[in-house]
Amino acid sequence: MLSLVTYLRERPGARVEDVARAFGVTEDELISDLDVLPLCGTSFRGGDLLDIDTDGECIWWRNPGALAAEAAEPLRIAADEATALLVAARAVATLPGLRESDRQALLRATAKLETAAGEAAGASSRLSVTFESEGGVFADVDRAISERRRLWIRYYSPARDEVTEREIDPIRLVSVGHTYVEAWCRRSEARRTFRLDRVAEIRILDEPAAPPEVELRDLSEGLVQPAAEDPEVVVEVGPGGRWVAEYYPHDSAEELPDGGLRITLRTPDPASLRRLALRLGADGRITVPEELASSAREAARLALAAYDAPGPAPDAAPAPGPQGQTR
Repeated sequence: MLSLVTYLRERPGARVEDVARAFGVTEDELISDLDVLPLCGTSFRGGDLLDIDTDGECIWWRNPGALAAEAAEPLRIAADEATALLVAARAVATLPGLRESDRQALLRATAKLETAAGEAAGASSRLSVTFESEGGVFADVDRAISERRRLWIRYYSPARDEVTEREIDPIRLVSVGHTYVEAWCRRSEARRTFRLDRVAEIRILDEPAAPPEVELRDLSEGLVQPAAEDPEVVVEVGPGGRWVAEYYPHDSAEELPDGGLRITLRTPDPASLRRLALRLGADGRITVPEELASSAREAARLALAAYDAPGPAPDAAPAPGPQGQTR
C-alpha cells in the first residue's frame, strides 16, 4: 500500500485495471485497499488525510500535496499524550527495587518531557498512580534476572485452587495482557510461566539461577499456544457462548443447528477449562473428555450447594487470598 501511494501520486487518473495489473492483485482487492487509504495521513485534521477516490474505472487523488515535504509540519506531542507519558513515568520511578541508574535516567527524561510539554504538563501533576503489590514482585523478579539468582515463590494456581511453594530460575519478564515471568521451575523440572499478580510471596535466594538452554517462544500470537500433542477438548456452546471461538485458540468450530458452535481445542492443562464451563453456565458445556465434563459438573454442583449452605457468622473474617486480597 505504501508503493500504491507513490504509484498513484505519479499517475493521476490511473485506470483501475492498469493499477491492479501492475500490483498483481484483483480489481476487488485494489478497491478494498483504496477504501483504507483515505483513513491515512499525517494527522486527522482536515486536508491531512489522503483524499483518494475512484469511480470504478479511474482513480483520482485530490490532495497529493498533503504528503509533500514542504507541507509537513513538525510533529508535536498533544496534551493528552504528554499527560499520559508523565503520569506513567512518575509512577514507574516510584517502583521499589528499580535500579538507581534506571530511575535517574527516567527522571531526566521526565524533566525534559515536562519542559517540552509546557502548560500541558500541569494536568499531569494532579494525577497519580499507586501500584499494588505486583510492583514489588516485579522489582524482585527483575533484580533476580539481572543478578542471575534463583527465586522462591508461593504461587496461587486458580485451575487447582491451591497455593504451592516453588523454586524457579527466572528467564525473562513478558507482558501479554498481564505481566508474567517465564522461568525454569525446579519443582516440575520444566519451563513454566507465572503471572505476577498470583505470586503470594517471593524471596531472592543466594543460589545462582541456572536454567537449561531453552529456545525463547514467540509470544506475538499470545501466551497460550497449544501444541499438537496437547489433550483435545470439545466444548459445545449456544449462541450466547460463540465468543469462546474468538478468545480461545482452537482447531475447529463447527456450526450447530441452534446457532451455537462445537469447538475443538487443545490445552496442556484441561482442568483449567473447568472455569470456562462454570462461566458459560447454560450457554455451553464440555463434552470431551468425559472425565473433564464430569469434573465440571461436580464443580458446578458444589458451587450451587454453597448458596444453600448457611452463611458465615457476621464477625467471621474472610479467608486471605493471594497478594493479601480476600476471596
